Amino acid sequence: MYRGVILILIYILTSVYAFQAIKTISKSNVIQYIFIGVAVLIAGNFIYQFLVGSEGRVLSPSKSYAFGFLLAFMSFNLVVIPILIGEDIIRAVLGLYDRLVTTKETFYLPSRRKFISQIAVGLAAIPLASLLYGMYRGKYRFRVLEYALHFEDLPEAFDGYRITQISDIHSGSFDNRKKIAYGIDLINQQASDVIMFTGDMVNNKADEMLPWADLFSQLKAKDGVYSILGNHDYGDYIDWPSPDAKAQNLADLAHIQKTMGYDLLLNESRYIERDGQRIAIVGVENWGKGGFKKAGDLKKAAEAISPDDFKILLSHDPSHWDECVLHDDYHYHLTLSGHTHGMQFGIEIPGWVKWSPVKWRYKHWAGMYEQFNKYLNVNRGFGYLGYPGRVGIWPEVTVITLKKGSNNA
Repeated sequence: MYRGVILILIYILTSVYAFQAIKTISKSNVIQYIFIGVAVLIAGNFIYQFLVGSEGRVLSPSKSYAFGFLLAFMSFNLVVIPILIGEDIIRAVLGLYDRLVTTKETFYLPSRRKFISQIAVGLAAIPLASLLYGMYRGKYRFRVLEYALHFEDLPEAFDGYRITQISDIHSGSFDNRKKIAYGIDLINQQASDVIMFTGDMVNNKADEMLPWADLFSQLKAKDGVYSILGNHDYGDYIDWPSPDAKAQNLADLAHIQKTMGYDLLLNESRYIERDGQRIAIVGVENWGKGGFKKAGDLKKAAEAISPDDFKILLSHDPSHWDECVLHDDYHYHLTLSGHTHGMQFGIEIPGWVKWSPVKWRYKHWAGMYEQFNKYLNVNRGFGYLGYPGRVGIWPEVTVITLKKGSNNA
C-alpha cells in the first residue's frame, strides 16, 4: 500500500505543476476545469482501486485500468515539468538580473511564455497518446514472428518441423473475448507440428483462467500442446488464508491445463517421435534470478533423456539460460522462455533499433539469441500485466522452423 501512497502523492504534485502550462496556454476556465476534473477523476479511481478497494492484492482489469490511466497522465506531467522548470530557472535569473543590475526596488519575475508551454504540452501529448493507444489497441495487436534455425545434429525426420510458442497469457487481465478468440485463431492458423506454452497462464489465481479455458482449449497441433509454469502461476503475489489454500490453487491450475488438453511439464521430459527418430522436450518449473521462485530443477527434468538427444527446453525466465542452461553438461539446442513481456513498452524497428527499459534488468529480453551454438527465444508474451496495454512491444506468436544442416548450407 505504501507504494501506492507514494505514487499518488507524486502524481498529485506533478499534476499541480503541469497545470501551470495549461493555465499559460489557455485562459479559458473550461479548459482548466477539464484538466483538473480529469486529474481528480484519475486520482480518485486509483485511490479507490488500490488503497480502499476490497480486492486486496489481486490485480483485476479495473485495477489495471486505474493504474494505466494514472501512468498515462503522469507521463504527460513528467514531460511538461522539466521544460517548465527550465523556463522557471531562466525567469528567476532574469528577475535577479533585473533586480541587481538595474537596481529596481522590487524583485519582478517575468511571466511564463505561452510558446514554451505550448511546446511542453505538445511534446507531452506524445507519450500520453501512445499509452492510451496501447491500452485500447496495442494490447491486442498480435503479430507472428518467424525464425528458421539450423542444426547439424537435428534428426532427419524433424527437418522442417514447426514449433509455435506462446507465453505469458495472464488471463486475469483479459477484457475482450472477441480479441482473444482472434489470437487463438491466429495461433492455429500457423498449422505448426507442436504448440509450446512457456508459463504465466494467470496473474495469481487458477479461476482467472475459467472464463477463457474454452478458447485456449481450441489450440490444436499434431503433436499436442506442452506447457510449463511461470512465476505468477504459483500464487506467490497475493495473500492466502492458509498454505493449503495456496497449494490447492496450484493443483486447480494444473487440473485446468489438463482438461484443456495441455501436457504440463513439472521438471519432466517427453519424447516426440517420427519415423523411428525422436527429439526430447524438457520442461522445468520456474527458475528466476534474484527474488523470483527457483523451483526449476534441470537435472531432475532431464534425468530420463540421453545426452545425445536433440533437446528443446521450456523455461519461463530467460535468466535461467544465462545462469544454468548454457553451462549445463547437457547441450540444450533450443530454449524457449518468456517472462519479460519486453516490459510492454519500447521501440523496435527491424534492422535498426531494438530498445526497452527492461534491457537494464534482463540481458536477454525479447527475440532470438545464440551462444555456444545454443539458441534462446524470449517470447514477448500473449497477454499483459499491470499496465493494461502495449506500446511498441506487441503481443507475440512465435513460429520456429527447425532445419537440418548449417546456416551456410
